[in-house]
Amino acid sequence: MPTYDYECDACGHKFELFQSMKDEPERKCPECKKLKLRRLFGTGAALMFKGSGFYTTDYRSDSYKKDAAADKSSSKSTESSSKSDTSCSGDKSSCNKCSD
Repeated sequence: MPTYDYECDACGHKFELFQSMKDEPERKCPECKKLKLRRLFGTGAALMFKGSGFYTTDYRSDSYKKDAAADKSSSKSTESSSKSDTSCSGDKSSCNKCSD
């Protein structure tokens, strides 16, 4: 349930109200009791799901991220070395592709 900001146009009273999204906006000011209350547009807040039952990759530990980065860099170095082995220099005696 979100928290909404309200302001009374009659007395200037500002407050926050924790209410369901389905609830109708409040109209009566709790201070002056006039029907001049309006809900303000807020900046909003990010919605974060934490805990079991959500994607495990969303909130990984620092050690996991460090190990994943190490794996990624080692796979890149292996990939680049294998690419250099398959490149063709045009020399038929040293190139596996050209000798066939």
